[in-house]
Amino acid sequence: MNPSALSPEQFEQALRAKGAYYHIHHPYHVAMYEGRATREQIQGWVANRFYYQTNIPLKDAAILANCGDRDVRRKWVQRLLDHDGVAGHDGGIQAWLRLGDAVGLDADQLRSEELVLPGVRFAVDAYVNFARRATWQEAASSSLTELFAPQIHQSRLDTWPQHYPWIDPHGYEYFRTRLGQARRDVEHGLQITLAHYTTYESQQRALEILQFKLDVLWTMLDAMSMAYELHRPPYHTVTDQRVWHGGIA
Repeated sequence: MNPSALSPEQFEQALRAKGAYYHIHHPYHVAMYEGRATREQIQGWVANRFYYQTNIPLKDAAILANCGDRDVRRKWVQRLLDHDGVAGHDGGIQAWLRLGDAVGLDADQLRSEELVLPGVRFAVDAYVNFARRATWQEAASSSLTELFAPQIHQSRLDTWPQHYPWIDPHGYEYFRTRLGQARRDVEHGLQITLAHYTTYESQQRALEILQFKLDVLWTMLDAMSMAYELHRPPYHTVTDQRVWHGGIA
Protein backbone atom coordinates (compact mmCIF):
# COMPACT_ATOMS: atom_id res chain seq x y z
CA MET A 1 0.00 0.00 0.00
CA ASN A 2 1.43 3.35 -1.05
CA PRO A 3 1.90 5.97 1.68
CA SER A 4 -0.64 8.77 1.75
CA ALA A 5 0.28 12.10 0.25
CA LEU A 6 1.38 14.81 2.61
CA SER A 7 -1.06 17.62 3.17
CA PRO A 8 -0.03 20.94 1.58
CA GLU A 9 1.01 22.14 5.03
CA GLN A 10 3.07 19.02 5.72
CA PHE A 11 4.64 19.17 2.27
CA GLU A 12 5.63 22.80 2.68
CA GLN A 13 7.08 21.99 6.10
CA ALA A 14 9.15 19.17 4.55
CA LEU A 15 10.43 21.54 1.86
CA ARG A 16 11.37 24.16 4.43
CA ALA A 17 13.12 21.55 6.56
CA LYS A 18 15.65 21.19 3.74
CA GLY A 19 17.02 24.52 4.91
CA ALA A 20 19.18 22.50 7.30
CA TYR A 21 21.36 21.75 4.25
CA TYR A 22 21.44 25.25 2.77
CA HIS A 23 24.90 26.58 1.97
CA ILE A 24 24.60 29.25 4.65
CA HIS A 25 25.83 26.45 6.94
CA HIS A 26 28.90 25.64 4.80
CA PRO A 27 32.17 26.47 6.61
CA TYR A 28 33.15 28.82 3.78
CA HIS A 29 30.02 30.91 4.29
CA VAL A 30 30.33 30.74 8.05
CA ALA A 31 33.87 32.12 7.79
CA MET A 32 32.67 34.96 5.57
CA TYR A 33 29.91 36.17 7.87
CA GLU A 34 32.03 35.66 10.99
CA GLY A 35 34.76 37.89 9.56
CA ARG A 36 37.41 35.18 9.16
CA ALA A 37 37.60 35.20 5.35
CA THR A 38 40.65 36.61 3.62
CA ARG A 39 40.53 39.07 0.75
CA GLU A 40 41.44 36.22 -1.62
CA GLN A 41 38.58 34.09 -0.31
CA ILE A 42 36.05 36.90 -0.70
CA GLN A 43 37.28 37.67 -4.20
CA GLY A 44 37.31 33.99 -5.13
CA TRP A 45 33.72 33.61 -3.97
CA VAL A 46 32.56 36.71 -5.88
CA ALA A 47 34.31 35.58 -9.07
CA ASN A 48 33.00 32.03 -8.97
CA ARG A 49 29.52 33.01 -7.92
CA PHE A 50 29.38 35.35 -10.92
CA TYR A 51 29.33 32.28 -13.14
CA TYR A 52 26.23 31.11 -11.25
CA GLN A 53 24.62 34.55 -11.57
CA THR A 54 25.11 34.70 -15.35
CA ASN A 55 23.59 31.24 -15.75
CA ILE A 56 20.41 31.95 -13.76
CA PRO A 57 18.74 33.68 -16.75
CA LEU A 58 19.63 30.65 -18.90
CA LYS A 59 17.95 28.42 -16.34
CA ASP A 60 14.87 30.62 -16.27
CA ALA A 61 14.77 30.84 -20.06
CA ALA A 62 14.78 27.03 -20.20
CA ILE A 63 11.80 26.93 -17.84
CA LEU A 64 9.96 29.44 -20.02
CA ALA A 65 10.78 27.46 -23.16
CA ASN A 66 9.30 24.28 -21.65
CA CYS A 67 6.25 25.91 -20.08
CA GLY A 68 2.96 25.88 -21.97
CA ASP A 69 1.10 27.87 -19.33
CA ARG A 70 0.86 31.53 -20.36
CA ASP A 71 -0.05 32.73 -16.88
CA VAL A 72 3.03 31.06 -15.40
CA ARG A 73 5.26 32.48 -18.14
CA ARG A 74 3.96 35.99 -17.48
CA LYS A 75 5.11 35.74 -13.87
CA TRP A 76 8.26 33.69 -14.36
CA VAL A 77 9.71 36.01 -17.00
CA GLN A 78 10.21 38.61 -14.28
CA ARG A 79 13.05 36.51 -12.88
CA LEU A 80 14.92 36.71 -16.15
CA LEU A 81 14.39 40.48 -16.30
CA ASP A 82 15.54 40.84 -12.68
CA HIS A 83 18.92 39.42 -13.63
CA ASP A 84 19.37 40.69 -17.19
CA GLY A 85 17.81 44.08 -16.57
CA VAL A 86 15.50 46.24 -18.66
CA ALA A 87 15.59 49.83 -19.89
CA GLY A 88 16.30 52.02 -16.90
CA HIS A 89 17.20 49.10 -14.64
CA ASP A 90 20.57 47.35 -14.87
CA GLY A 91 19.55 44.08 -13.22
CA GLY A 92 21.29 41.61 -10.95
CA ILE A 93 24.18 40.71 -13.23
CA GLN A 94 25.26 44.33 -13.49
CA ALA A 95 24.82 44.70 -9.73
CA TRP A 96 27.12 41.70 -9.25
CA LEU A 97 29.74 43.36 -11.44
CA ARG A 98 29.56 46.32 -9.07
CA LEU A 99 30.10 43.91 -6.18
CA GLY A 100 33.15 42.62 -8.04
CA ASP A 101 34.47 46.15 -8.40
CA ALA A 102 33.81 46.73 -4.69
CA VAL A 103 36.04 43.81 -3.74
CA GLY A 104 38.76 44.74 -6.23
CA LEU A 105 37.92 42.61 -9.27
CA ASP A 106 37.83 44.02 -12.78
CA ALA A 107 34.58 43.52 -14.71
CA ASP A 108 36.42 42.16 -17.73
CA GLN A 109 38.13 39.61 -15.52
CA LEU A 110 34.78 38.44 -14.17
CA ARG A 111 33.28 38.23 -17.65
CA SER A 112 36.27 36.26 -18.90
CA GLU A 113 35.46 33.47 -16.40
CA GLU A 114 39.19 32.88 -15.98
CA LEU A 115 38.79 32.45 -12.21
CA VAL A 116 35.90 29.97 -12.42
CA LEU A 117 36.96 26.68 -10.86
CA PRO A 118 36.07 23.44 -12.67
CA GLY A 119 34.02 22.18 -9.72
CA VAL A 120 31.93 25.36 -9.77
CA ARG A 121 31.49 25.22 -13.53
CA PHE A 122 30.42 21.56 -13.44
CA ALA A 123 27.91 22.18 -10.66
CA VAL A 124 26.33 25.21 -12.32
CA ASP A 125 26.23 23.54 -15.73
CA ALA A 126 24.51 20.51 -14.18
CA TYR A 127 21.83 22.82 -12.79
CA VAL A 128 21.18 24.54 -16.13
CA ASN A 129 21.15 21.21 -17.97
CA PHE A 130 18.64 19.83 -15.47
CA ALA A 131 16.35 22.81 -16.12
CA ARG A 132 16.57 22.18 -19.86
CA ARG A 133 15.72 18.48 -19.62
CA ALA A 134 13.20 18.43 -16.79
CA THR A 135 9.55 19.37 -16.95
CA TRP A 136 9.00 23.05 -16.27
CA GLN A 137 7.33 22.19 -12.96
CA GLU A 138 10.37 20.20 -11.83
CA ALA A 139 12.76 22.93 -12.91
CA ALA A 140 10.61 25.51 -11.14
CA SER A 141 10.66 23.54 -7.90
CA SER A 142 14.46 23.30 -8.06
CA SER A 143 14.51 27.06 -7.54
CA LEU A 144 12.98 26.71 -4.08
CA THR A 145 16.32 27.21 -2.38
CA GLU A 146 14.96 30.77 -2.54
CA LEU A 147 13.01 29.76 0.56
CA PHE A 148 16.23 30.25 2.48
CA ALA A 149 17.85 33.05 0.43
CA PRO A 150 16.61 36.12 2.35
CA GLN A 151 18.44 34.91 5.45
CA ILE A 152 21.75 34.56 3.63
CA HIS A 153 21.47 37.97 1.94
CA GLN A 154 20.62 39.59 5.27
CA SER A 155 23.57 37.91 6.98
CA ARG A 156 25.91 39.51 4.45
CA LEU A 157 24.35 42.93 4.88
CA ASP A 158 24.56 42.59 8.66
CA THR A 159 28.14 41.36 8.96
CA TRP A 160 30.25 42.21 5.92
CA PRO A 161 30.38 46.02 6.44
CA GLN A 162 31.63 45.44 9.98
CA HIS A 163 34.20 42.76 9.17
CA TYR A 164 35.42 43.94 5.76
CA PRO A 165 35.68 47.75 5.75
CA TRP A 166 37.83 47.52 2.63
CA ILE A 167 34.75 46.53 0.58
CA ASP A 168 33.03 49.54 -1.02
CA PRO A 169 29.47 49.66 0.45
CA HIS A 170 28.02 50.37 -3.00
CA GLY A 171 28.76 46.74 -3.81
CA TYR A 172 26.00 45.52 -1.49
CA GLU A 173 23.19 46.65 -3.78
CA TYR A 174 22.64 43.13 -5.14
CA PHE A 175 21.95 41.68 -1.68
CA ARG A 176 19.55 44.49 -0.75
CA THR A 177 17.61 44.10 -4.00
CA ARG A 178 17.36 40.33 -3.76
CA LEU A 179 15.79 40.47 -0.30
CA GLY A 180 12.47 41.55 -1.79
CA GLN A 181 12.78 39.69 -5.08
CA ALA A 182 13.51 36.36 -3.40
CA ARG A 183 10.45 36.62 -1.17
CA ARG A 184 8.27 37.34 -4.21
CA ASP A 185 9.80 34.47 -6.17
CA VAL A 186 9.31 32.05 -3.28
CA GLU A 187 5.60 32.75 -3.20
CA HIS A 188 5.20 31.88 -6.88
CA GLY A 189 7.54 28.87 -6.85
CA LEU A 190 5.91 27.44 -3.76
CA GLN A 191 2.46 27.89 -5.28
CA ILE A 192 3.52 25.90 -8.37
CA THR A 193 5.17 23.17 -6.31
CA LEU A 194 2.33 22.64 -3.84
CA ALA A 195 -0.21 22.45 -6.67
CA HIS A 196 1.80 20.09 -8.90
CA TYR A 197 3.07 17.45 -6.46
CA THR A 198 -0.03 15.87 -4.99
CA THR A 199 0.99 12.22 -4.45
CA TYR A 200 3.45 10.87 -1.92
CA GLU A 201 5.77 9.64 -4.68
CA SER A 202 5.79 12.95 -6.53
CA GLN A 203 6.33 14.87 -3.29
CA GLN A 204 9.38 12.74 -2.56
CA ARG A 205 10.57 13.51 -6.08
CA ALA A 206 10.20 17.24 -5.36
CA LEU A 207 12.20 16.90 -2.16
CA GLU A 208 14.91 15.06 -4.08
CA ILE A 209 15.00 17.83 -6.71
CA LEU A 210 15.38 20.45 -3.99
CA GLN A 211 18.20 18.39 -2.48
CA PHE A 212 19.88 18.32 -5.89
CA LYS A 213 19.86 22.12 -5.97
CA LEU A 214 21.24 22.22 -2.43
CA ASP A 215 23.98 19.83 -3.62
CA VAL A 216 24.84 22.27 -6.42
CA LEU A 217 25.28 25.19 -4.02
CA TRP A 218 27.24 23.16 -1.46
CA THR A 219 29.52 21.65 -4.09
CA MET A 220 30.40 25.10 -5.41
CA LEU A 221 31.67 26.05 -1.96
CA ASP A 222 33.55 22.75 -1.59
CA ALA A 223 35.51 23.66 -4.73
CA MET A 224 36.24 27.13 -3.37
CA SER A 225 37.33 25.70 -0.03
CA MET A 226 39.87 23.48 -1.76
CA ALA A 227 41.25 26.37 -3.82
CA TYR A 228 41.19 29.29 -1.40
CA GLU A 229 41.22 27.79 2.11
CA LEU A 230 43.27 24.61 1.72
CA HIS A 231 45.30 26.08 -1.17
CA ARG A 232 44.69 22.99 -3.26
CA PRO A 233 43.26 24.28 -6.54
CA PRO A 234 43.09 21.90 -9.50
CA TYR A 235 46.51 20.54 -10.49
CA HIS A 236 48.20 22.15 -7.49
CA THR A 237 50.64 19.23 -7.25
CA VAL A 238 51.98 19.79 -10.77
CA THR A 239 51.64 23.54 -11.47
CA ASP A 240 50.80 26.87 -9.88
CA GLN A 241 49.12 28.03 -13.11
CA ARG A 242 45.37 28.05 -13.83
CA VAL A 243 45.48 25.41 -16.53
CA TRP A 244 41.90 24.19 -16.21
CA HIS A 245 39.55 24.67 -19.14
CA GLY A 246 37.50 27.83 -19.55
CA GLY A 247 34.38 26.18 -20.90
CA ILE A 248 33.66 24.06 -23.94
CA ALA A 249 31.21 25.34 -26.55
